[in-house]
Amino acid sequence: MERTRRAYLAAAAGVGLGATAGCLGGGSSGANGCTIEDEPTVSELPAPTLGASDAGVTVMAFEDYACPHCATYSLEVFPQLRSEYVDPGVVSYEFHDFPIPVDEQWSWQAASAARGVQDEMDDATFFEYAHALFENQGDFSAGLITDLADDAGAPGCAIQADAVNETYRPVVEADRQRAIDRGAQGTPAVYVAGRAVSPTYDAIAGAIEAER
Repeated sequence: MERTRRAYLAAAAGVGLGATAGCLGGGSSGANGCTIEDEPTVSELPAPTLGASDAGVTVMAFEDYACPHCATYSLEVFPQLRSEYVDPGVVSYEFHDFPIPVDEQWSWQAASAARGVQDEMDDATFFEYAHALFENQGDFSAGLITDLADDAGAPGCAIQADAVNETYRPVVEADRQRAIDRGAQGTPAVYVAGRAVSPTYDAIAGAIEAER
């Protein structure tokens, strides 16, 4: 998990501190009193997933945090799907990043922040944080990214650093390429059992029922 990675980096930095203290530069000042340190990127992280691992149907959703249609989907359609199909174990639901990008900054930085929450915490907390991001779409800022992470129980300053550094950009870019390879041309792009469907509850539910 990311927490382990951060602990490792902090320990490694501490080992060499005595010999190089005179040469170390401080991190940059961030929002909410956070200090933003440079950190290496993360290249691999599984797709955040909810539902039974042995569910008979997999639903994949590719989204951009700055896309208003994705906000509508995530706040209105996904909760219905979760209640009817994900929580009962009928469906395994995967979130994937697909920054168009609608916003050159926040399509990437919000995605990296959310993946940081996943890595620090767990998939359930990721979905909680993603929901909060979509609820606050249009008000993105470093401070908001941090406050929402704190509200979700994740370390806000660390998540702000993930956003600013785009720590998870390789993971996000890999997801984006998966969407392109599947022929997705916009967001949200939803696939049921590998087949593209309209991002409406009725269309997705119908596709799920056809696979049961």
